[in-house]
Amino acid sequence: MLILSRKIDEKIKIGDDITLTIIEIRGDQVKIGVEAPKNVKVFRQEVFNAIQSENKAASAIPDTKGIAALKKLLS
Repeated sequence: MLILSRKIDEKIKIGDDITLTIIEIRGDQVKIGVEAPKNVKVFRQEVFNAIQSENKAASAIPDTKGIAALKKLLS
């Protein structure tokens, strides 16, 4: 892990297309602005984890209609 110190209005570049800007520091909170191409998805970690959990749960639910249709096609 790379650890960097930044002050308000200072930036961090990630590759050619992503810029992080320190917007505000208040107590133990830091506001960060993210500039990235529209095709780059940016999530808070807890939101990303929730999306991953939902995707795993959805893929684990059997599609009984789809299974029945497949069985009918194969018979």
